[in-house]
Amino acid sequence: MSKRDYYEILSVERSADGKEVKKAYRRMAMKYHPDRNPDDTSAEAKFKEATEAYEVLSSEQKRQAYDQYGHAGVEQNGGGGGFSGSGNFGDIFGDVFGDIFGGAGGAGGGRARSSRGADLRYTLDLDLESAVKGTNVKIRVPSHVSCKPCNGSGAAKGSKPETCTTCQGVGQVRMQQGFFSVQQTCPHCRGQGTMIKNPCKSCHGAGTIQEQKTLSVKVPPGVDTGDRIRLAGEGEAGTHGAPAGDLYVQVSVKEHPIFVREGKNLYCDAPISLVDAALGGELEVPTLDGRVKLKIPAETQTGKMFRLRGKGVAPVRGGAAGDLMCRVIVETPVNLSKKQKDLLQEFQSTLDKEGDKRHAPKKHTWFEGVKSFFDDMKL
Repeated sequence: MSKRDYYEILSVERSADGKEVKKAYRRMAMKYHPDRNPDDTSAEAKFKEATEAYEVLSSEQKRQAYDQYGHAGVEQNGGGGGFSGSGNFGDIFGDVFGDIFGGAGGAGGGRARSSRGADLRYTLDLDLESAVKGTNVKIRVPSHVSCKPCNGSGAAKGSKPETCTTCQGVGQVRMQQGFFSVQQTCPHCRGQGTMIKNPCKSCHGAGTIQEQKTLSVKVPPGVDTGDRIRLAGEGEAGTHGAPAGDLYVQVSVKEHPIFVREGKNLYCDAPISLVDAALGGELEVPTLDGRVKLKIPAETQTGKMFRLRGKGVAPVRGGAAGDLMCRVIVETPVNLSKKQKDLLQEFQSTLDKEGDKRHAPKKHTWFEGVKSFFDDMKL
């Protein structure tokens, strides 16, 4: 019985590169793998067929012979003569699926590699003034750093890690289940390829120790909650000589008793007296740069917003400073004496004689609207 075309088996064009061939095989192997299709002889046959096709098309030499002479070319070269379940398949599987099982394909390819240290995060609480103007702060950060007595090797001074006798330094062991071979991380050395017989007394063989380190952080002007400051190389120590991670300082601006920040603008409420609201006056307003005088015009209503240009925040990424928006709140007098109450009642009586329409236009309009509302309900 003639064999099917290898390109047809993997559903790839003859011009497909190695990545496309590998991707196609991965897809078919996942679909027809015996572990996913127990007691399914048809799926097992397709799995073996796809593996045989991949073994040829993934090899530049075998593929060239196959393209020129067909199946006869690879059979003469010792490849493609039917899938036999030999060790070659284990190498193929490790090459294609090594990233899933944590190993690399081929012999000697599973040893744990050096890895960059983990990034760390530190939350820095700032008051509004420091966030707006910028500051320099000192922070203490717990971190794992390379052990100095053993230079990060984990072995005591005068000794060194020894080759693992289980995996012979490879870091991986191969498990055989029938024709199926899988590489796994060595359980004794945990993928390191070496064992520490005489561990360092300072780090107990870990190669790193935890320390509290003091760092200086320069906070630029204009930062806000959620902004991050990156300190390169101040994170966790890397393994096997790899670089350390970074430290990200997360800014959190504390609530201010007077100001509320929204972007580059500041907002505040300022209470004014009934007299100042009616007759006008002058109000001393606080800003982050000091105090300024704000002129209150006569007949100012509560909730009136005044804009102080340039008294907000200069954004950290550049641009003009925002504004300070000051909202005045008319404060009703409290704890009045009898004389003060009598004066207010006398004042109110003078207003009532002339009517709400002149002295309280909003009140007059509101009552007219209420009257119209109830009149409509009667219809």
